[in-house]
Amino acid sequence: MSSAAIAIACVLLAAATVIFIFLIDPDASDSAPHRSRLDILLERRDAIYDNLRDLRFEQRAGKFSEQDYEDMKQSLEAEAARVLGEMDLFTGGAPTPATRQAMSRKPVPRSS
Repeated sequence: MSSAAIAIACVLLAAATVIFIFLIDPDASDSAPHRSRLDILLERRDAIYDNLRDLRFEQRAGKFSEQDYEDMKQSLEAEAARVLGEMDLFTGGAPTPATRQAMSRKPVPRSS
């Protein structure tokens, strides 16, 4: 290959690179995270489990009375059951009796 052909190939490659970088506008949906309902439910489930773990740790450290601990624990467990039930419905699995019961209950109000 001659040096002229190599120079032309380099100029064409550089031009194509400049056009691609500066003139092509990416679609906004290309950079948006594509999260499904299941992804959201999985994140919520993980957050609830983290909250339960933190709650147990803080209760053992003496930060909560036994009654406050039980109230918060029951609320988090009911919410976890609702999320797991939604995950079952979303994935086509049949919810267990415990998750059906939790999904039918209203959330336990938290005392302040």
